[in-house]
Amino acid sequence: MIYKEFQGLKLSALGFGAMRLPTINGQDSVIDEEQSAAMVDYAMNNGINYYDTAWGYHAGNSELVMGKILKQYPRNQFYLASKFPGYDLNNMGKVEEIFEKQLEKCQVDYFDFYLIHNVCEMNIDAYLDRQYGIMDYLLKQKNAGRIKYIGFSIHGGNEVMRKFLDAYGEHMEFGQIQLNYIDWTFQDAKTKVDMLRERNISVWVMEPLRGGKLAAVNEENSAMLREKRPDESVVSWAFRFLQGLPEVKMILSGMSNMEQLKQNVETFASDKPLNSEEQKALISVAANMISKIALPCTSCGYCLSHCPQELNIPELLNLYNEFYFTGGGFIAPMVIGTMPEEKRPSACIGCRSCEAVCPQQIKISDALAELAAAM
Repeated sequence: MIYKEFQGLKLSALGFGAMRLPTINGQDSVIDEEQSAAMVDYAMNNGINYYDTAWGYHAGNSELVMGKILKQYPRNQFYLASKFPGYDLNNMGKVEEIFEKQLEKCQVDYFDFYLIHNVCEMNIDAYLDRQYGIMDYLLKQKNAGRIKYIGFSIHGGNEVMRKFLDAYGEHMEFGQIQLNYIDWTFQDAKTKVDMLRERNISVWVMEPLRGGKLAAVNEENSAMLREKRPDESVVSWAFRFLQGLPEVKMILSGMSNMEQLKQNVETFASDKPLNSEEQKALISVAANMISKIALPCTSCGYCLSHCPQELNIPELLNLYNEFYFTGGGFIAPMVIGTMPEEKRPSACIGCRSCEAVCPQQIKISDALAELAAAM
């Protein structure tokens, strides 16, 4: 197992994510505890020492099951992370109540790592609202030794992240972002990495396989990668890409079965970052995957001055691409839900003035109508 140094700790480079534990009969809320326990045991025996859960995972049962399983191991043998669930605005005034309940569910006296969860357009203002006392309470728990390290996870855009860091960056020790070779440019994760590096905040990775999409690329793309590294799996390429980023200290993988766990443990037995030629090949694969679904908007901005509704067309097309590449997901609906009605894709009147100046000849009106219908 590869290990990374973080403030004097030796963290396994591969973290055990407990968001996609094996379930019974496909019911997300019904975790297969026997299989999960076997997976944790294998992980422990093969050097994984970081375990990540959260209030909302598996309808609230992830913390319960992980607490029960990890209780069988010495507390100094693992690092445990959980999160404050601000993705639900109803929780904003309940930080103390939820934190105490999380310790109880996880059967621990402290969390090694604790995150402000899912910072995004929907909740950024509430997270920054001092009336809720969220950061004040968490810092108090850190001073009391009940939280060792404070961080955050983010699904919001770069401006949201900048706003959050301007307010709380001095207290953040790690930032968990969606990072993989697709989102390096597709969601501009590179800028998030840059922002964290500038503030000396370590990078934690979530969705290294993009919810499994990068585990099953087509034969054309697979062949391109096999030519470069015949002995590497498609999955391992995604991890090797991340191994080449020095800012990354933790890569979380939500493994759903023993086979996935064993494959990932094998990959993380060695540190084999991509060379420049291999990076170019992987970026080419990413471009091929995106081009088959995404609209080729370059955010040139020519359309903006021609829209009588004054819509932010490049942003809406980025959300269109995110929605259709992901196959739905929650990011696009979440962001659009925070927009004023008059700025949403449904506000497009179909005049096609924007299309007359679009260098890429995108059928913008059709795309916005399609996205509005999907919402």
